[in-house]
Amino acid sequence: MQAEGYRKIIEELIKLIDAGVYVVDEDGVGLFYNDAMAAIEQINVEDVLGKEFHKAFPGVGLNESTMYQALKKHVSIKNKQQTYKNLYGKEVTTVNSTVPVMENGKAIAAVEVAKDITNIRTMSDTILQLQEKKRKPAEVKPTIKRYTFDDLVGRNPQFVTAVERAQRAADNNASVFIYGETGTGKELFSQSIHYGGRRKNKPFLAQNCAALPSTLLEGILFGTAKGGFTGAVDRAGLFEQANGGTLLLDEVSAMPYDLQSKLLRVLQEDYIRRVGGTKDIPVDVRIIATVNEHPEKLIAEGKLRKDLYYRMNVVNISIPPLRNRLDDIPLLTEKFLEKHNERFEKEVWMVADDALNRLCEYDYPGNVRELENIIMQSISMADREHVLTEKLLQMPMQIRAIGADAEKWDRKGPLDEYLANLEKEIIREVMITEGGNITRTAQVLKMKRQTLQHKLKKYEIKD
Repeated sequence: MQAEGYRKIIEELIKLIDAGVYVVDEDGVGLFYNDAMAAIEQINVEDVLGKEFHKAFPGVGLNESTMYQALKKHVSIKNKQQTYKNLYGKEVTTVNSTVPVMENGKAIAAVEVAKDITNIRTMSDTILQLQEKKRKPAEVKPTIKRYTFDDLVGRNPQFVTAVERAQRAADNNASVFIYGETGTGKELFSQSIHYGGRRKNKPFLAQNCAALPSTLLEGILFGTAKGGFTGAVDRAGLFEQANGGTLLLDEVSAMPYDLQSKLLRVLQEDYIRRVGGTKDIPVDVRIIATVNEHPEKLIAEGKLRKDLYYRMNVVNISIPPLRNRLDDIPLLTEKFLEKHNERFEKEVWMVADDALNRLCEYDYPGNVRELENIIMQSISMADREHVLTEKLLQMPMQIRAIGADAEKWDRKGPLDEYLANLEKEIIREVMITEGGNITRTAQVLKMKRQTLQHKLKKYEIKD
């Protein structure tokens, strides 16, 4: 095959790649530049092809250019965050991986793959700015709901034990590690510990570790120093902002492994260093970490560092799932009736026996959050009723009883068609229960988010 043939293959290949791809030759002249990269950097393909990279991107200094580092210094760079201005002065933030193509000790080309995180970077900056505003004395009203132990409702022995451990934890400053399935109330427990303890007048900040890529999560937690990376500014992270108070790290096992090691060092040394900075900053922050899978399983799968787990697991709290405390459903239902009557200006004050029995027969894969959603939906659809009846309930299909209740479904037709219809109905019901949230629906159904998205498209279920 001639060189032109290989070139056409590469051109077609990079068209199929979702990420941005930029390839230059040994002189730094653009050979390939796909549409995805042009969309990320908001310029035209012809602005780059046939031009030297430093002329196509004059807003990036050579000492900050990953392409220059790869081509001229033979340095491979993985997942580097860059904020720069494109040819037209538009600010762009990307995460780049750039590598030299070597032959006989000489760089004959350089390849860069980029992901656009401009919107995520803007969101992370907004998070820190909002957190800083919360700390200002002029802010009188809290911007988030404050939960206390009065909000933890239940008489089930397992649940009472978890609450008692949390109450004892509130009286000290030890790190707390909370395990509970999605929807069991981990944030309620975390806030109750904070607002029931000696740090209650200090900041309580929370960060979901699965919500941001590692390059941004590190800056969110530890802050950034001007010059630490392209576009970086001096900004305090959540550790500094929570100084004297509590920092909740939700889904801590979603934090990248290398970042977990940095977190461990902070917990051991009680100081942080901003990303790109050289100054050690002492911090006094209580850590509450949560996971929604068994810690032992997460450690075995390599998602959670064992040393970090033992460092955070000074006080261990395990919240039982709602299926193990069905005796608390009447109490919880009464609480949610009161809450959502006020919200929707309704007067549904009682629960009929048939409705309560049906509520108690369900196994709640979404736990207390799912129960509240069911009550909320039912009350929102009420007209002038004063009693919550079984007819008014918006109950999802019983996932656990699929085998027992299969005879209720139409079995006519091929088995694969019957199973597909059954799967479609299960997904649709859980999507309704979870308010159309794909991530929570995937967690309830115990499947990957990408798999769920594929099935939503397959069955034409709108999210």
